[in-house]
Amino acid sequence: MAFTEIEYGVTDRIATVTLKRPERLNAFTFTMRGELIEAFDRADADDDVRAVVVTGAGRAFCAGADLSGGGGTFGHPGERLGEGETVDGAPRDGGGTVALRIARSLKPVIGAINGPAVGVGVTMTLPMDVRLASETARFGFVFARRGIVTEAASSWFLPRIVGIAQAMEWAATGRVFPASEALEGRLVSRVYPQEELLPAAYALAREIADNTSAVSVAAVRRLMWSGLSASSPWEAHAADSRLMAELGGAADAAEGVTAFLDKRQADFPMKVTRDLPPGLPSWPDNPYGV
Repeated sequence: MAFTEIEYGVTDRIATVTLKRPERLNAFTFTMRGELIEAFDRADADDDVRAVVVTGAGRAFCAGADLSGGGGTFGHPGERLGEGETVDGAPRDGGGTVALRIARSLKPVIGAINGPAVGVGVTMTLPMDVRLASETARFGFVFARRGIVTEAASSWFLPRIVGIAQAMEWAATGRVFPASEALEGRLVSRVYPQEELLPAAYALAREIADNTSAVSVAAVRRLMWSGLSASSPWEAHAADSRLMAELGGAADAAEGVTAFLDKRQADFPMKVTRDLPPGLPSWPDNPYGV
């Protein structure tokens, strides 16, 4: 698949996904939606990829849905937004298909939010593991100001990230707010001058790539995200314990301990594409969860 609205590349075991419609502030389209899903499929299938960085071309991250269709954009979205899919008789929004694919990623995902991130431009970042922002970034859950509702499973993600009160304030007002407020509200982890944003994102990705087991990180990511819906710490403990039993005697654990004792860099032999443990918390086989 040749990409036309994103760029995808791998350097030093880090995949970079760049939203690339700078003349439209990287507004989200049906084409972009399909390309983003394909990019994460590629990253998961490539054992050389240890982390994914997502950013935008030009001065925006993503200004939201492409509204060039006018007032009927959300009523008859068709190929403009990637709507129209029906699962068990229920329509599924296009941004949600991207968010769910990112949620299923086996590689950690770092959002490098370089400018405005509004509507689907911010909700697509919620299943990313770490969000970093430039000082010029602005955020907006503007759906109520467009007469629609929060999408892309953000009604699940956002309250878990920032708390229900902050989530409702941003969603009910629909106002656009600066990076400083996003940091205070815990939507982003850190804010950088524009020129320092991507280097910071890559430094974090390299720390993962250079020092950790790919299989361990994939398992930890699944444990963390599935743990948000665990009914109790006892349920989470059972999931942790299954994976400790399976991975504790595996090759990466032996290498990790030996390298530590030898005071050398570990060279983990296990691969995500072949060595994921059977006790990994299960997610639906169907990408939509039905």
